[in-house]
Amino acid sequence: MSSSGWPQTKRGTGILSSCAEENPHWHNANIVFIPYCSSDVWSGTRPAPAPPQRPGQARERDRDYAFMGSMIIREVIKDLAPKGMKQAKVVMLSGTSAGGIGVMLNIERVASQLSQLGAEAQVRGLVDSGWFLESKRQRSPDCPEAISCSPEDSIRIGLRMWNGVVPDRCRQLYRKGEEWQCFFGHKLYATLSSPVFIVQWLFDEEQLKVENIYMGGQSLSEEQWQYIQNLGNEVKNSLRHITAAFAPSCLSHTVITKSNWLSFQVRGISLSRALYCWDRSLEATRNNRTPAKGCPFHLVDTCQWPQCNPTCPVLVDRSTQQELTLLQIIIHNTTGIFVHVYVLL
Repeated sequence: MSSSGWPQTKRGTGILSSCAEENPHWHNANIVFIPYCSSDVWSGTRPAPAPPQRPGQARERDRDYAFMGSMIIREVIKDLAPKGMKQAKVVMLSGTSAGGIGVMLNIERVASQLSQLGAEAQVRGLVDSGWFLESKRQRSPDCPEAISCSPEDSIRIGLRMWNGVVPDRCRQLYRKGEEWQCFFGHKLYATLSSPVFIVQWLFDEEQLKVENIYMGGQSLSEEQWQYIQNLGNEVKNSLRHITAAFAPSCLSHTVITKSNWLSFQVRGISLSRALYCWDRSLEATRNNRTPAKGCPFHLVDTCQWPQCNPTCPVLVDRSTQQELTLLQIIIHNTTGIFVHVYVLL
């Protein structure tokens, strides 16, 4: 991954937008966007290798790269501190997908760093589509290359390559070599002291891809349909004890940077509204006040099926680029699940 082709400017969308209609609660916030180029889930601390000492001396193949995701975040905070961040009351560290995992991996270090720099800001986390569950695929401890490994083995291999770091309190729960477990939010969350809001589609497309399931692009076996059904319940169960969450029963990936992020709702409440309620509740708690009633911020869909939420993003057929309903996908697939049609109608 390289930053060489990046544009010099970027228009913020969704929660990064400066437009009040698109981003009603945070359009006037000071926003810093940190692009992802480190390929290490923001965990790496391995600097660029030194050049060969002798002409013609070869480098080791796996030593040609730098993985400095965690250090990038640290340097950005260090750079921003004298530019107004030390006077901030709230700093919200947000991320999507790998960036969402990166938020959980780094939020405690960011809070500690700001405190050491003399800032009094409360650091909060917003994790979008980074709440993954372990794969059902068979793990192979002797997996030779990350691309053919399960996600767990890929992270295990990556941690060594990246010189990756995880939060201390989580790391202490696992023996050496098992630190990869801290990349899974449902294991890491309880060890965090900073408040974190979890945004997660119940049927995340990237989670499905791990199991070689591509909605709208293939015929699915009955076993794959069963996995999809079970996934929603497993994600819901993993969010049961999370303080702040927004989880629509949809097939998609990432939310907060979409221009139409306000259109997605759970129980009639948008993510922007839920985040606002969470923010107000945290402020009330900080000031020893009672949080306002009727302003919920734990919103998890109760319907059982993918796309059962009427505000879900549309599905698209990969070959024709035409919009699909879940009913069309079911009819196109195996006869073993036709009984589900009656549940959906």
